[in-house]
Amino acid sequence: MSRTATLAALVLACAFFTCPRPAGAEGAPDLGCSLRFSLSTWSTLQRHSEGSGIVTCENGDVLRVRIVATGAGLASSQSFVDSGSGMFADVHSLGEIFGVYAEASEGARVRTSAAQVLRKGPVSLALTGRGHGVDLGVGISEFILTRSH
Repeated sequence: MSRTATLAALVLACAFFTCPRPAGAEGAPDLGCSLRFSLSTWSTLQRHSEGSGIVTCENGDVLRVRIVATGAGLASSQSFVDSGSGMFADVHSLGEIFGVYAEASEGARVRTSAAQVLRKGPVSLALTGRGHGVDLGVGISEFILTRSH
């Protein structure tokens, strides 16, 4: 297992065990979903990224998604990530994947230069990836997943 994958697993485990779980979630099986994606970023005062990805789940489900991410950035720049990955936790139906993810709460925030955990209600998403001119561990404050058409 690569260092980045090991770090992402550790970050996801920290978020999973330190964040409260909703009542009734223990009985429903987690779908075991992951995300592969690419993003193009440009920034002037606020960083803005757009891209696409593929969500795959252990039950065989595959979904194409559209991604919009924003974050703080003071420099004017352009960059891209072409092989990002993410691991979801607490996904019990495919509809739970879509929506707005934000930085994990203070108790669960773990950010390094290689990984960042985002949350949407009980669902966690640990992102890793490097590209040209960007590092996903820095600056993402909102990550929006919608169904690709």
